[in-house]
Formats: sequence, structure tokens, C-alpha cells
Amino acid sequence: METVNDKCQPEPMNAEDPLFILYTSGSTGKPKGVVHTTGGYLTYTSLTFKYAFDYNPGDVFMCTADIGWITGHSYVVYGPLANRATSVIYEGVPTYPDVSRLWNVIDKHEVNIFYTAPTAIRSLMQHDDEYVTKTSRQSLRILGSVGEPINPEAWQWFHDVVGDHRCPVIDTWWQTETGGFMITPMANAWQLEPGSATLPFFGIETQLFDKKTKKPLDPPTKGELCIADSWPGQARTLYRNHERFVETYFKSYPGFYFTGDGCEIKGNGYHWITGRVDDVLVISGHNIGTAEVEAALERHVGVIEAAVVGYPDPKKNQGMYCFVTLKDHYEPSEELRKDLIKSVREIIGAHVSPDYVHFTPGLPKTRSGKIMRRILRKIVQPDISNLGDISTLSDPSIVEELIKASPRTKQS
Repeated sequence: METVNDKCQPEPMNAEDPLFILYTSGSTGKPKGVVHTTGGYLTYTSLTFKYAFDYNPGDVFMCTADIGWITGHSYVVYGPLANRATSVIYEGVPTYPDVSRLWNVIDKHEVNIFYTAPTAIRSLMQHDDEYVTKTSRQSLRILGSVGEPINPEAWQWFHDVVGDHRCPVIDTWWQTETGGFMITPMANAWQLEPGSATLPFFGIETQLFDKKTKKPLDPPTKGELCIADSWPGQARTLYRNHERFVETYFKSYPGFYFTGDGCEIKGNGYHWITGRVDDVLVISGHNIGTAEVEAALERHVGVIEAAVVGYPDPKKNQGMYCFVTLKDHYEPSEELRKDLIKSVREIIGAHVSPDYVHFTPGLPKTRSGKIMRRILRKIVQPDISNLGDISTLSDPSIVEELIKASPRTKQS
């Protein structure tokens, strides 16, 4: 290394030259190589970072995402650095040596904008608020959430406790394939609603479609979320598989990019992401979004996190299986199980009643903190002989523990 020059001349690139290929898991477990290009991607990450987070020169930004994930690419590296921002990179467990670790880092480096995932927020809020309140956090100006829909309870805790009721929460919706934010609040620009990604970013036009008729829907309504036209940060292809790219994203609704997510647009135009459309259960003729059930479970004082999947049922078409992680000092019991079922029925409706409540100390997650629901579906179907790629899990051993404890695998 002593003979290597520490300076490197930049290489001129064309706007449509590939910048990177990022592999993301597919529904079958076979990874997809998403190709992003130089000019469009850099333009879009730079723009979304600057305006959604109300970035000002000199602000210190911190994102907890793994750089190997799209959030790490877009909002740890490219977006901040394209704006010449200081980007704090953190490695390690956020609860070591104690639960104040992140807040101490924020104080030490005087972080102004903090961006993290709902999974991390929920894991931290199960501990005493004192771990947060004993730190200053006075440098914080903006908070952000990414990775999955954030339940209102986690949003409120993040805003009230971490942000001292003064920092807006920028709840962003986007995907590996979109490159950057698609639906997001603008910091300090309009009214926030806990759990809502609010409105599309500049130039982004959303359209909901009916899953059965494939016809466009006018709000207020629920439907399958699509994007009209193109935008600079859009992925250009899947590496060496353009046919799969077209089939996955453009064939379902010609002329539109199909996100694969469900969404509700309310009368004020605000968007509420309801989760992946393949996570919608059809039980006795009722369409039930798993994200809605998970949010209902997480409203219980003893629940820190939940994941809901379906399994084949000859009478109802599908049954509902709920994986539930409890907060510290709460123990699994039959009484608690019944209480959770009752809570779901009261919040959503009597037609929504979990068939199984499986208490577990953990869920299968990627290193970026996303729950691998595909694996949970395989466990409860049960189809454990073909789990697909589990190499991206932070703790693969949890899969075997769930298989052993599941009454569905014992029945097979």
C-alpha cells in the first residue's frame, strides 16, 4: 500500500452509465440486481435529501442504515455527500453499552437530522424513557423514518420523547427501485399525521388501481399504488434480466410503474401505505391488510412488534397467524393471547380475528432491520423445505426456533 497514490483522478461518466448494482430479495427468495445510473440517481438523491430534510449548509446528518442497503447508498453516502453534508456513520448495536448509545452519539457529534427505521424505534421504546431523556438532543431539528410503514404509536414516541415535541418526523416512502423518496413530508412545510407518508415528492404523480378490475380509482379510496411517468432516480433494469424487470414493474398496469404496495389516499390527499399487496389476506370474503392488523396489535401496551401472515384454510380461504414480540417485563400467557385477539376485533372489526398468536422473542430480520415476511409465510404454510435465500438475515438461528415453536409445523 505504500506505493499506492492517495489521490485518484475522477473518471468522466455518461449520465446513463451504471453507477451501481444493488441486489434486493425477491418474493421467491431469488435476489434481483437493481441497476441505477449515474446522472439520474445522483440528481434525485441530492434533491430529495436537500428538500425533504430541509438541509442547510453546516447541518450534521445521521442515518443508521447499513450502507449495503439502498437507504445506506442513497442517504448515508450519495445524497448527503452530493450536498457536501457531514454524514455520521454508526456501526454496532444501538443498545450497547446501554440503551442511550444513539442519543449519546447524537449529542457528541451535534447531529441535526436523524434518520432511522421503525424497527429500531420500536426496539428502543420498549425501554424506560429515561435512557432518552437523560441526554440533551438539543441539536436535533429533524427526525426521519424509513423502511416500512411506521405505526402511529412508534411515530408518537419518536416525536414526543426523542424529538421533545418539537422535531417533525419525516415518514418517507420509497423503494430500492425508486432510488429516493417518492412520498414524503417536507420538513416544517405542512401538517403531519402520525403513520402517514403524506404527499408525493416534486414531480411524482401517484395513481391507485383496483386489483380485480385493473381500473384507476379516484380518492378517497384504497388500492394498488402505481406511479405515472418516470423520474430521475428510477432503476433502469434488472442486471442481465430486463424481461423480469418489465414483467415485475410494468406489465400489471401498462404505462405505470407498479410498486407492489397497497395504499389509502384520504380526502386531504394524504397517502397511507398499507403494506405489500401480497400481504393482503382474503378471509371469508374480506380483504384484510396485514399492516393494519400489526398496527392494532402494536397498540397494546405489552407489545413491541408484530408480524402477520396468512396460511391456507379450507373453510375461510386463509387463516391469520400473528407473530408477537413482547416488551420487557411482559410474559406470554393465555390471558394475554385472548386480550390481543379482543383488541384486534375492537380496533378493526369483529370480522378480523387472529387464529394464532405466536409469542416470540425475535423475528427474522435483514441486517437493515426489515422483517422477512416471506420466511414467516413459509413457516406457517408450512413449506419449510424451500425457505429461499436467508443469507441476508442478521440472525438466521431465529428461523429454526420459530419452526420448532410453531403449531402449524407440528401439525404437518
